[in-house]
Amino acid sequence: MNSYIINGGRRLKGEVTINASKNSATAILIASLLNEGKTTIKNLPRIEEVFRIIEVLESIGVKTKWQGKALEIIPPQKIEINKINKEAAQKTRSIVLFIGALAGKLKSFDLPLTGGCQLGRRTIMPHIYALEEMGVKIKGRCDSLSVSSKLKPAKEIIMYESGDTATENAIIIAAKIPAKTIIKFASANYQVQDLCYFLQKLGIKIKGIGATTLTIYGKEKISQDIDYWLTEDPVESMFFIATAAVTKSSIVIKRCPMEFLELELFKLKKMGFCFKILKEYKARNGFSRLADIKTFPSKLTAPVEKIYGRPFPGLNIDNLPFFVPIATQAKGETLIHDWVYENRAIYYTELNHLAADITLADSHRVFIKGPTSLSGSEIMSPPALRPSAIILVAMLGAKGKSVLKNTYAIERGYEDLVGRLKKLGAKIENVIFYKKTWD
Repeated sequence: MNSYIINGGRRLKGEVTINASKNSATAILIASLLNEGKTTIKNLPRIEEVFRIIEVLESIGVKTKWQGKALEIIPPQKIEINKINKEAAQKTRSIVLFIGALAGKLKSFDLPLTGGCQLGRRTIMPHIYALEEMGVKIKGRCDSLSVSSKLKPAKEIIMYESGDTATENAIIIAAKIPAKTIIKFASANYQVQDLCYFLQKLGIKIKGIGATTLTIYGKEKISQDIDYWLTEDPVESMFFIATAAVTKSSIVIKRCPMEFLELELFKLKKMGFCFKILKEYKARNGFSRLADIKTFPSKLTAPVEKIYGRPFPGLNIDNLPFFVPIATQAKGETLIHDWVYENRAIYYTELNHLAADITLADSHRVFIKGPTSLSGSEIMSPPALRPSAIILVAMLGAKGKSVLKNTYAIERGYEDLVGRLKKLGAKIENVIFYKKTWD
């Protein structure tokens, strides 16, 4: 069991470069199954979530090879779905995207039930409602999903909700149907855009990228040797922005995808957070708009209005939790409304172990009073990525020694986070504890 030992309350300095998006990486790794040619994904983060997807791909016959931070993917002649790595599959919710990737190749197959973050009731009904329009039927069993497919043109699909993964599943299947498919109320979030740009490079014509109505002209056969650069991660950017705010540090955060951070930065500006955009430039994929951001020590004030997440172009739902540790350092009372997940707000009260003043109003809302002087403590990571990450942010700002236990949830989404924080001057160590066993 990995644990982080942190001696917090230190101001950080230096610069950090943002890695590629976890959510883009998993979607595009799985979507590479559509391609009968060689796919090379560049700037691929070496994180646990990516490793689990690769393990699943390899178990069904895909060949992969790392070349630095690029991964070469060679599709199999025959997909051996009966050999799927169930243990790896059950550790990631992204496994649900295999429905879309395999529906055009297999008439029927079973997938293990999805895992990933435990954030309350999360059904796959939005996937089912969208995919059944294109000839895919999904039935739930006690430990698996049974999928049968006979793809057909749908002409128009109404998404039950603008979910990122459900939209991606619909896009992936539509890419394999040689007809025009219109997807309405689609997510326009960064990972969905990245997937669309990837599919465009495979020869799929897509209109409306970045909007909530997509028009996709699919192809029955997709076979090209391509390279694709993943875009950078706005949620990792927000981790370091929040760390700078909580530790009152001046650091430079390089390669931040600005289109998906502008609202977050605007709200922080109104809270008194000081920062400067040093320069803007295009990402290597030619689409994303990146910027280098310099932060400055700031005196924060609680916002007048509540802070809440929304589908893009609203405040990113995965960026919302980072306002919790930030609000502990803001004068006044902040209301954070996490309406998407039934249980995620409950995890926010873990910061009370660090002397935060957080009151749970219900399973979706917390009131945070600040500023508070955070102090070190020992906390077990919740079984969810972003709640675990914000505890780490708070511990970096908390005076004294803290221990964050069982950090696998964080390592699902962040590459070498301890090493990168140490380069900024943080006192943090990654310690592995081995459980003793007796005969």
